[in-house]
Amino acid sequence: MCRLVNSQILPVIGLAITMTIGPYSFAQQTSNEDSISQEPSQLNQNEHEVPMGNKIHELPQGLPFAAFSAGGEKEKALEDFMTEQKVAGFLILQDGKIRLERYALGHSESNLWSSLSVAKSVTSTLVGAAIKDGYIKSVDDYVTDYIPDLKGSAYDSVTIRHLLTMTTGVRWNENYTDPDSDIAKFDKDPIEPGMNATVSYMRRLPAEAEPGTKWVYSTGETHLLGVLVSSATHQTLSHYLSSKIWIPYGMEQTATWRLDRTGQEMAGCCLQMRLRDFARFGQFVLEDGRINGKSIVPDGWFDTATQIQVPLWPGAGYGYGWWIFNGDSFEALGIHGQMIYIDPSRKLVIAVNSAWPEAESNERYIAVANFVKSITDEIDKE
Repeated sequence: MCRLVNSQILPVIGLAITMTIGPYSFAQQTSNEDSISQEPSQLNQNEHEVPMGNKIHELPQGLPFAAFSAGGEKEKALEDFMTEQKVAGFLILQDGKIRLERYALGHSESNLWSSLSVAKSVTSTLVGAAIKDGYIKSVDDYVTDYIPDLKGSAYDSVTIRHLLTMTTGVRWNENYTDPDSDIAKFDKDPIEPGMNATVSYMRRLPAEAEPGTKWVYSTGETHLLGVLVSSATHQTLSHYLSSKIWIPYGMEQTATWRLDRTGQEMAGCCLQMRLRDFARFGQFVLEDGRINGKSIVPDGWFDTATQIQVPLWPGAGYGYGWWIFNGDSFEALGIHGQMIYIDPSRKLVIAVNSAWPEAESNERYIAVANFVKSITDEIDKE
């Protein structure tokens, strides 16, 4: 029986996350530069577009869940879940077909919603695409081969694999209650002339462990991955995402990606898209990154990226920007309740936009896990 994570394990996970990376796990600061969006994003100088194409990947209607439909035995459970967990958008795909789609809190199928740290899973996928395209040789290449401004820093012996798995050994504090944390100072510290803002900050951080020996959650390091992909491809991250996935796979609407102070996409966060395009991205991953029969990533990329590369708790851990809580499913997660849940064995994708008042909550994670299990239980009855 598949499960997201059961109620006995999840409080331990929450404690482990809090002890390891501070109380604001999974994503970046919720501020004017990274707030949850319930309205269509207004394009400005601080965003790049991720253009859609002329052809849309259709999501046909599938068989509704009788239990969650009007008059069904779980109709009220769905309503209570949406209300109590501040869910703004909830979409279930199975076999690429919509089996359930709901909106609330003023959100709608036409609005963009902030990905928060779900973007990390998108960025890691672009690394795979850049390897497939020959822009990057290997995940075992040194980061400084692609970002020369990091030479002479703690990143000298760090590989792309270390960035993907957040095991660089470079010190980073992502605690938002601490005004002296790195995540708090990241957007405030002076930028070295002529240098990318992320690189300027990250190159000054000291090492605290050998690369590959310690896991520390760091949004800054996924931002670095974005710089690396842009440097390797000689394209903006938004253009590369559009050309590799958004246009050829057939996303429904142009997305937006927020920029740092020097005009680089904030690769660890801040990608705004429709709920259906969150689900399409999950479906694209479920299909092993294949578009028109050809994968845009190397063979076996997602097998590796979505398996535990760093064990964090019994049976659970971190991959290449993906969270794994059991051997049957994996997730892209962001604070305030953002999620793309993927279960290959059931050909299942669940996309969630939420507006939790808390950045994270063990109780809310348990509620989501239990509701996901109620969905898989219904699937298993069919």
